[in-house]
Parts: sequence; C-alpha cells; structure tokens
Amino acid sequence: MVDIEELKAEFLNLEFDTKEFSLDADKVVTVAKMSGETLPEFTDPNHPDFQAPPAYIASLAAGRHLPIKFPKLGGIPMDGGKAVTTIHPVRVGEPLTGRTHLHDIYHKTGRSGRMIFVVSRMQIFDASGTHVATSDSRMVVREKPAT
Repeated sequence: MVDIEELKAEFLNLEFDTKEFSLDADKVVTVAKMSGETLPEFTDPNHPDFQAPPAYIASLAAGRHLPIKFPKLGGIPMDGGKAVTTIHPVRVGEPLTGRTHLHDIYHKTGRSGRMIFVVSRMQIFDASGTHVATSDSRMVVREKPAT
C-alpha cells in the first residue's frame, strides 16, 4: 500500500515541468464555440478584449504529467477532471509559460478499493511574468490490492 504522506513529503509543490505555449486565434475561437461560448471576447478575434476561454486553457498540457521519480501507484490512471481559474485575461498571440507541480495527493476508499488522486497544477504566466491562470488536472488510480 502506497504511503500518501510520504508521497506528499517528497513530491508536493516541487516544479517538475516548464512548457512554452503560443495560442492560435482560430483554434481558440473553435474551442470557444464548441464549448458553447457566445461572448465576443471569446469568439471574435477582432474584439478589443479577445482572450482564451477556460475550456481552451484546460486543453493546455504540460510536457510531463508526473515527476520523473514518482512511483507507480498500481492500476491504470484515469482522468479525474480538470479545473481552470483565470486570474487575468489569457491573451492570444502573447507567449505563455506553464510551470507544473503536484498540488495535492489524497485517497478515497470505495467499493472497489482505495483510489489515489493526484492533482497536477500548471500555473500559467504571461511574457511579463504575471500569473494569468491556473489549470488543475486530477489523475485517479485504483490501487492494486495487496496479494
């Protein structure tokens, strides 16, 4: 059985990935419309406040999902959901940098056994170093029972 507290002590809040992003206006508009956005600041590249919607920000992915030495947790990892917080508008055409660390590790026990949740947090910064958004990705792994 994996010791969650040991994982937290070793891996939480240590940056393990940095990735550069450049947003394409056409792709931003497509994602905005496909996710049901109707506001012109998300769907019209000519709008003076044109910016990426949260659905697009959620699609930005780090180069690595876990730190290099993170142990295998057992079963097949599953997507446990995403959450995006925008702090400032995420502008199209401006270079962005995503810095990723593990934000939380926790478990829940259900009928099928213990499930381990790993929350990977990417903080996104603009060219001036301003923190513009945060994207959390949850991975869920059903721990293999001890034999």
